[in-house]
This record gives sequence, C-alpha cells and structure tokens, in this order.
Amino acid sequence: MDTHTELTRFLKSRRARLQPENVGVPRYGERRRVPGLRREELAQLAGVSVTHYTRLEQGHGRSVSAEVLDAVAGALRLTGDEREHLANLVHPPRPDRGPGEPKVRTDLLCLIEGMTHTPAFVHGRHGNILAWNGPAGRLLGDLDALPPAQRSWPHLVLLDGQFRSMIDDKDWEPLARQHIAYLRLCLGRYPQDAELVTVIESLHSPSADFRRLWAEHQVADWAAVTCHLRHPTAGDIAISIDVMKPSGQPDQWLVTFATEPGSPSQEALRRLEIGP
Repeated sequence: MDTHTELTRFLKSRRARLQPENVGVPRYGERRRVPGLRREELAQLAGVSVTHYTRLEQGHGRSVSAEVLDAVAGALRLTGDEREHLANLVHPPRPDRGPGEPKVRTDLLCLIEGMTHTPAFVHGRHGNILAWNGPAGRLLGDLDALPPAQRSWPHLVLLDGQFRSMIDDKDWEPLARQHIAYLRLCLGRYPQDAELVTVIESLHSPSADFRRLWAEHQVADWAAVTCHLRHPTAGDIAISIDVMKPSGQPDQWLVTFATEPGSPSQEALRRLEIGP
C-alpha cells in the first residue's frame, strides 16, 4: 500500500463530507468549487496552520506532532476507528509476521459445534472462513465446495451470486459497506500484508460495487448488523449477525446468526435444520 496516497485520499474524503453550515463555517453565498470544506477552513477549525495541514494532506505526515494530528482528527469529526486509521497512515505499523497458517482453538471449535440451533463460523484477519458448524453450512450454502480463496465472508457478500441473491436489496449495501470498511481498516493495520492486498484485488477487479464503495474510504471495525434473508429452502428470515472476538485470538472473530425467540424467523431457521 502506498500510505502517502492513501493518506491524501482519506483526508480529502473526510474533509469533503463536512458541510460548512454544519461546522459553523459561513458560506457568504459564494459558489464553492470543492465539496465540503476547503483546506484553509479545515485548518482554521483544527487551530493549525494551513501549511501544516496541507503537508499532512499531501501525504507528508511523519513529522506532524501528535497534538496536531489529534486536532485535525477532532476537526474532521473522525470516529475512533477512523482515528486509528489516520494514525496508522501517518506512522505505519511495523511489519508483522502475518497470520501464517491460522488454526482455530479446540474449545472454539467445540463452542460452534455445540450451537445446534445457531449458525456460526470463525473467520480470520481477511474474513477467510476457518471453521463453521452445520447450521451455518445450511444457511450460507455449501462452504466445502468453495475454493479456499473464495471461502471468505467478504467474498460471500460481494461476489457469491447465490448468497447475495438471498439478501434483501435494502440490506445488501450496508452489509457490503461494512466489509469494505473493515478491509480498509485492516490495510492500515497491516500495510505490508501481501495476502490482504491479494484479497482486496480479488474483490476489486470483478466487482463494480466494490470499486464504488471502496472509493468512499469508509473505515470501521466489524460490528453487529441485522438483515433480512430470502432463503430458497427456509423462506424469509430476519436475522441478527453478531461478531465477537474470542479472548487470546487477535486475528480471529466468531460470527453468529440469531433470530428472535418465538418469531416466524426462528421457525424458518428450524425448518432449515429439518430440511425440505
């Protein structure tokens, strides 16, 4: 990853989303040639010199103090995840040894296997699905049949036509945007991770939706989301997708799919267990 270019594009995208009237900057009725705030307006909000901010936005952030960076982040109204991403772009983390051959702990495997009524899987740093239980296979499709490079949470959402067709149209884009936002956060955390770059390129080339959403420069960690599925066997299911990080597993997440107790969606999920 070219951190200089990424820093420039990220700051420009965050500046563009701030409307002058929302941050107390008068418009004076003039016609503006840029979306959002101008550089000098952002610098004034942050209480830093235009020169300092301009150098930062041009990708020269190594010499910027923590105080200036914090002031800019505040003026841009960055979230906690966005602040982390900005810090990673200015001071890239040292290369790590990568996830290597990820292995799921035995107790975690026992946990998901014990979830007899709850679809669940464990995924790694790049969203690669490492282990799953029977209910997850019945809900998501034949994961065994997918090549390892395609057996990933982002791939299912963005490129797998069968799974994507199950997601309600209004729910698909928020779910896709969440995956893309996480991949960009991950790219800042591990800028030297060649496997991560390969994953992003594998999504970027075939998916116009990925390219469109990637250009938004959204940054966010995994979070719970609710969506509606139209499963070909079970029918309509309103399902809550929760993401948890097991203790002692820095690059693995537990994903569960739950329905409201006693609801038609729970009954639909139980029908999936029984089969047609």
